[in-house]
Amino acid sequence: LARALKAGGMVPELRAQRLKQIAARVQDEFGGDLTAALAGPLAQARKLLKKFPNIADPGADRILLFAGLAPVAAVASNCPHVLVRIQRGMERENYGITYKEARQAIEDGVPEKFDARIRSYLLLKRHGQELCKRNKPKCEECPVRAICAYFAGKRRGRN
Repeated sequence: LARALKAGGMVPELRAQRLKQIAARVQDEFGGDLTAALAGPLAQARKLLKKFPNIADPGADRILLFAGLAPVAAVASNCPHVLVRIQRGMERENYGITYKEARQAIEDGVPEKFDARIRSYLLLKRHGQELCKRNKPKCEECPVRAICAYFAGKRRGRN
């Protein structure tokens, strides 16, 4: 398991150990069927997922979306700033507020359908990784700079 996880990041042995613990917990507490436990109200499903190690709002939302359980407005944990920058110019200093604002932007602008929400998640994640980086964004290369409040502020010397 650690070998399979090696390409995905640091300390694959520790991540493998955590996965085994999570699998054992799902088996013991949910009879091996976590999906059934997540079938209730959305708030309850999020709360249950956040009881697992290293799962916060972004992870819970991503699980619900990509598992096909709810077409939630998921935002990649490493780039909630992307939509907030485009719409408002600057992300908030508080990560939680930035995340909620990005989720709200998706809820307001993307149909509540799995394919649309998954596509928005993947596009925003890629945009954040390649262009709208937290430090040193590549605004001159950005295809949405004409409508981006962050870029407009940068040109005026505000950012």
